[in-house]
Amino acid sequence: MNFGVYLHIPFCARRCDYCAFATWTDRHHLMHGYADALRADISGAVAAGMPAATSVFFGGGTPSLLPAEQLVAVLGAIPRTADAEVTVECNPENVTAPLLAAYRGAGVNRISLGVQSMVPHVLRALGRAHHADAVPRTVGLIQAAGFESFSVDLIHGAVGESLDDWTATLTRALDLDPPHLSAYALTVEAGTPLASDPARFPDDDDQADKYVVADALLAQRGLANYEISNWARPGHECRHNLLYWSQGDYRGFGAAAHSHVDGRRFWNVRTPERYIDAVASRRSPVAGEERLDDDARRMEGLVLSLRTRRGVPAASLDVDALDEGLVAPTGDGERVALTRRGRLLANEVALRVS
Repeated sequence: MNFGVYLHIPFCARRCDYCAFATWTDRHHLMHGYADALRADISGAVAAGMPAATSVFFGGGTPSLLPAEQLVAVLGAIPRTADAEVTVECNPENVTAPLLAAYRGAGVNRISLGVQSMVPHVLRALGRAHHADAVPRTVGLIQAAGFESFSVDLIHGAVGESLDDWTATLTRALDLDPPHLSAYALTVEAGTPLASDPARFPDDDDQADKYVVADALLAQRGLANYEISNWARPGHECRHNLLYWSQGDYRGFGAAAHSHVDGRRFWNVRTPERYIDAVASRRSPVAGEERLDDDARRMEGLVLSLRTRRGVPAASLDVDALDEGLVAPTGDGERVALTRRGRLLANEVALRVS
């Protein structure tokens, strides 16, 4: 059975205007205590019978801001299968050869690089700290360190980003020969600086046009779409994210981290101070939980699977979806998956699942 472990690292050098994650720019002094709390929390879960992880994902925030020795120590506390996928999210501006060497030596085998754009004025519009010129250098370091699997992560839809800008970002990213690429549509989350400025809201039609361009260019370069916003060469799909999309079990450690075990969902306290204090006081850091009934769980499973190229049983969608070209039969003929047009209207198609 696959089992995932997610580690939330809530520290950032600066907060992007679109970010709604639990991250902080003024709590770097907590890093050491936070890493200690992670290891203690993990040790307790292992003692309680947590299985070996088939995938581990350090997300954030900016995990590459955490001193390498502390991240490595946290990873060392996690029991893993021999072939476990271990991913660390990194930003181009703080990746160094020694950092990557430490990761490789500890068993990290995948990097998720937060590039977002390769066009300077778009990076500024997104509030990103790095310069586009840093990306090729960083990818070169990743490849030189021996990482065969890495992802370039992009965002489209920032104010002022033309279709030519987006095409340039895709082309420059693909020239770096990534085995995996994520391309997310910019979304407006409540409470973010972006949400307070309607003039910066993305345009739905513009984002649809950019998605079509991305899917076409990526297919030409041999990266197949396997989830609405993710493309990869065969064998380089993110196994950890596939676990989420298949309703697999996983444990989340750290502030605001979510878990799913045996149909129970639970999540931790949101701030790093409260998380550190709970673990140090031998109290559970869990802030809340829920259980879906069988029917709700079945429906969620269909909606999640619909996002992927595995699709859903043909009988679970109305015939009109097929007639309208929103879905197409998969290889076995008993399932259907979203077409490119269907991916653009995925939320509407999901309402037809039963």
